[in-house]
Amino acid sequence: MKVGVIDYGVGNLGSVIRALEELRVSPILINRAIDLHIADCLILPGVGNFSDCIQILDSNDWSSALRDEVIGYERPLLGVCLGMQLLASASMEGVDGNQQEGISGLGFIPGKVVHLRSLGCTQRVPHVGWNSIKSCNSDHLFRNIPDGTDFYFVHSYAFVPEDSKNLLATTEYDVQVSAAVRSGHVWGTQFHPEKSSRAGFQLLRNFIDGEGC
Repeated sequence: MKVGVIDYGVGNLGSVIRALEELRVSPILINRAIDLHIADCLILPGVGNFSDCIQILDSNDWSSALRDEVIGYERPLLGVCLGMQLLASASMEGVDGNQQEGISGLGFIPGKVVHLRSLGCTQRVPHVGWNSIKSCNSDHLFRNIPDGTDFYFVHSYAFVPEDSKNLLATTEYDVQVSAAVRSGHVWGTQFHPEKSSRAGFQLLRNFIDGEGC
């Protein structure tokens, strides 16, 4: 099993690599878009600003290569934190007055990324810390992970899927927030599994051992 961790210059790669090594998986750090094909499944990390990250992906051939692998060859993909948000159709982070529909994302899971305040959240933003999740649709990603399990979150924006069937789990932070999403062989978690102790490691194991990988 070759698990590719995508290094496009943005992301908490060290923690992801260490978590995979803890699972006795030998991760492959992929720093060239043309090498995506060497992995059996892919993990897309991400931190920072959506518009900056999607610009990096678009301008360095990552976006087109990811579409080839994920859509063309059905390569399983897990997006983490901002990596999950990049899977969306569009994001409102970093938009100007001429971008009312938002900045285009990879489009693997239909939906839009919006600020927590626009969802009605009155608590402190960004949302930082441990919070429990609740399953919405059954999925092997959460095998052996009961409802109410805590995961570690750091974010100011949230993914709002167009169709509830793509929503795997939610968390409560004054308002309901998407914690995990899926469409076919593409998954995303708003929380950081690599920073979420035993439950996070279980989720990564489930992704690697699941039907898609």
